[in-house]
Amino acid sequence: MRPSSTLLLAFAALAVAQDQVPLLDRIKGFLNQATAAISSAVPAAPSSPVKAASAKVVEQIQHELTLENWKEVLTVDPTASAPTTQDWLVYINGGNTTCFGLCANTTAAWNASLPLLAAQPNAPKFAVVDCDKEQILCNSWSVGPPSVYYFQIPKSLADQSAPAATVRFLPLNRTSTTTETFKKLFVNGEYEKVAPYEGYWHPFDGPIQQYGLAIPLAYVFWGFSKLPSWLPMILISLVSRNFMGRRTQPQPARPAPAQ
Repeated sequence: MRPSSTLLLAFAALAVAQDQVPLLDRIKGFLNQATAAISSAVPAAPSSPVKAASAKVVEQIQHELTLENWKEVLTVDPTASAPTTQDWLVYINGGNTTCFGLCANTTAAWNASLPLLAAQPNAPKFAVVDCDKEQILCNSWSVGPPSVYYFQIPKSLADQSAPAATVRFLPLNRTSTTTETFKKLFVNGEYEKVAPYEGYWHPFDGPIQQYGLAIPLAYVFWGFSKLPSWLPMILISLVSRNFMGRRTQPQPARPAPAQ
């Protein structure tokens, strides 16, 4: 494919990306934002002791991941003997920017499920990523809310070698996710039906991560997400006109072959 055609397709992809979220979801997001604004103006009733205690448990058993700390947090217990693995459940959350205000239901279900999941034998460790706050991290993983990453991270052997981390990506339904959803996935073991992800965007062992391209590409995607939706269409129009203009220009006559 010619470079100009590749550039044209790239701009087209960017324009389409602006419309990936269904219109109904956007409308729901706007309504949720308006409701939140109204609710913030009304004095909130004191929370119940049960809810307060539950929130405290959630805060204590899950780690908040950032671009700076995630590699240090998502590790194996240094006191464990190899070979062994450490399981991590990472809830990928978002707010008005990355989830259009539609993650409240899944977040409530996740928080309510954490005490149950933590009480299981050989329970995993828990973490959360807020993609509104950590857009670069989410872009470097190529993930969006609401979803869960299930990491099974092996401990390095004595020679510092280790098998690749097993990664399963589990998208969540914004409206139908409940505590029963998490119970089926992680207590009943239904997550095992999801094939491990082994593509380019593997957070630990993918080529993009290994060659140091994840963060630069994340900033590129973040920059494109800040562009107004009309700008890619103008750029596409300019590139296509330039391309077609070159195609329609008369070509210089070729000299006749010598007799």
